[in-house]
Parts: sequence; structure tokens; C-alpha cells
Amino acid sequence: MRIEVFNYGAGNLFSIQAALRKEGAQTALTKDGKRLDEADALVLPGVGSFNPAAKMLPMQKILDAVDSGKPLLGVCLGLQLFLKKSEEGPGKGLSLFPGEVKKFRSSEVKVPQIGWNTLAVTRESPLTDGLDEESWVYYVNSYYPETKGKWVVATSKYGVEFPALVSAKNVHGTQFHPEKSGKAGSRVLQNFLRTVKR
Repeated sequence: MRIEVFNYGAGNLFSIQAALRKEGAQTALTKDGKRLDEADALVLPGVGSFNPAAKMLPMQKILDAVDSGKPLLGVCLGLQLFLKKSEEGPGKGLSLFPGEVKKFRSSEVKVPQIGWNTLAVTRESPLTDGLDEESWVYYVNSYYPETKGKWVVATSKYGVEFPALVSAKNVHGTQFHPEKSGKAGSRVLQNFLRTVKR
């Protein structure tokens, strides 16, 4: 199984690749998406800013791959890039889901959110299989995806309730970092890899 991980200057390339390899996948880095046809699945990693990442991504190639049925996983910033736009700055996302990326503004919480938080599963999906109704997952984020629909399969609360995990057909995303989330994160990555055709 070959997973193409996009390199747009994200800071957790090593950790997400190591986590995927631990679950039995082979990984390769790509910037231009020239070898997407050879990949079994795609990953947009976390850490970074919306606009620079959006500028670097080969958007149409990713959309074509998704349309062809290739599984896509977005992590943190990667999930935020599924939406159309972000308050973090200019730039257009993939528009795979409606909504936009918002900044945490509650006076009750510190920004960014750094640390463990509970994950509440709200709907069944391939990615939530085997997860406890409330699992602990690890976050590093100042922004969150504001989107509502049946694709939102788990949420977390940090001043506001926000989508923590989305899943629709072959498109999946986690606002938390599964590679840093222990047992729950490992389970999510295992579930994603099970969706990949071999």
C-alpha cells in the first residue's frame, strides 16, 4: 500500500509518515502530485498556514484523484483545506465540504489549543469504527472547521463545539493529530487504511 503525503512545508511530515508506516503502509512525499496515479491514497498533513499551503497544493490533481475514488485523509490544517476559505488569510481551499475555517475567540480558553481533549463520536463511519464514545485525542490548533452535515462524525469542545472528524465516501479528515493521539489516533489511522483498496 502506497500513501502519497503532500509536502507543503508542514511541520509534522516525519511523525505522520512514521505513524502510517507503523500501521503497515508505505509512504512517499510529493509536492507536485506527479505520481498520484501510482498512489493508493493521499494524505494532507497538519501544521502550517492555510494560504501558503493552498498555494503550494496541486488542487486540481487532488480533486481529480478524489473524483476517481482515491481515499484522502486530511490532518489538522489538511482538514481545514477541505473547506473553501479560512479566516487565517486569503487563499482558496478544495471546497470538498461547505463552510469555512474560523478562529477560536472564546474568552474562556487560551489560543492556540494545545493538548488533550475529548472526542465525542456522533455518527458511525468507517473512521469511527472501534472508537469509544469519548476518546482522548491531541490538538494543536488556533482555527477550526465550521461545517455542518452528516459528514461530521465526531466533535470536540473548546469554547465552542467544532467538527473533530469528518468522513464522507472516500474523503476523511481529523482536526486533531492522530499521530500524537495514542490508542485512539492509531485506531483512526488503521480505519483509514482499511478504506484503501489494495
